Amino acid sequence: MVKLFTTDGKFSFIKIGTQLVVLCALVAGLVAFVGNNKTVTLNVDGKVTSVQSFGGTVGQVVKSANVELKPADRVSPSVDAKVENGTVINVNMAKAVKVSLDGAEKTVSTTAPDVAGLVTELGIASASSVSVPKEAQLAVAGSFVSISTPKSISIVADGKVATATTTAGTVAQVLEDAGVTLGVDDRTSQPGNAHVVNNMVIKVSRVDTGQTAATTEDVAFESMSEESAELFKGEKKVTQAGVAGKVNRTFKLVLVDGREASRTLVSEEVAVHPVTEKVTIGTKPKPAATAGTNTGAAAPAMMNEAMWDKIAKCESGGNWAINTGNGYYGGLQFDIRTWIGSGGGAYAPNASLATKAQQIDIANRVYAQRGLQPWGCGWAATS
Repeated sequence: MVKLFTTDGKFSFIKIGTQLVVLCALVAGLVAFVGNNKTVTLNVDGKVTSVQSFGGTVGQVVKSANVELKPADRVSPSVDAKVENGTVINVNMAKAVKVSLDGAEKTVSTTAPDVAGLVTELGIASASSVSVPKEAQLAVAGSFVSISTPKSISIVADGKVATATTTAGTVAQVLEDAGVTLGVDDRTSQPGNAHVVNNMVIKVSRVDTGQTAATTEDVAFESMSEESAELFKGEKKVTQAGVAGKVNRTFKLVLVDGREASRTLVSEEVAVHPVTEKVTIGTKPKPAATAGTNTGAAAPAMMNEAMWDKIAKCESGGNWAINTGNGYYGGLQFDIRTWIGSGGGAYAPNASLATKAQQIDIANRVYAQRGLQPWGCGWAATS
């Protein structure tokens, strides 16, 4: 209770004045308090709160709300702007976001509050595929966003070429989206985990490993030789003809898009064994042929002379002394073996050194045993 009178009951003007001064100060302080207190709307990365503050600037108000600003943060109005009652302050905190863009990773600094804002900041096509919802808020640290931009691709599979625009991040996802199912052994021109790039061509090769093939092939025969003193040196005689064998083989095939790419032998069986060729090689020395040497032995009277003249004309042009160097001598073209073996050595080392009569004598001996078979021109005898 305020006393306005003195102890003697008189009215005190001094006390009244003092109390009026105090009252005015209180009123003035109350007016100042009410005038400096402001209601401010604070929006921090989309989180809106109403703040009562006595701060005079944006920076003071933000600080009073326990929001620590960093140089990279974006504030509107600026931190130095004066605050009025009802002012709206927008704060976008700087964030370090790890971004994978078409498989290439980098860390981006952004003040965007959400993924949609980040995509807009990066200037990426709106049709891009984003790993998290675009309305998702970005954290100041630790956010990761994978973005795949639209790309033109071609798929070559099963004899067809299909082109499309895709935002799939990997080759495997492209094939799955296109409804292309890969078999266990099928191959692709790009690995399934490869990142998709613009104008990529993905070829699918269908691989079939379930087919086999059977073949029958010849087996070459071996050749075995043995020496014989019954034949002259340089002479050979096949005593057993060689015969090729047969082998059945089974192969496992690898077909790529229907064409054989490789084959692997899995079994083989000999159907016919080969027969070895046997060859006899002569070791008997050839008699020395001395030019112009003739024993002078007389030959019997010539028999079948007309026949031998016809054959000689065909064999040697009728030259009974011819030696062409091809291993055959005389008018009837005796080889050394036949000449010596039929007794011609009694006349000369080879038929070219023998007389016509001597040659016809030996020819008649051969004819008696073998007919005209030794002479390729035997037909001439009947013409």
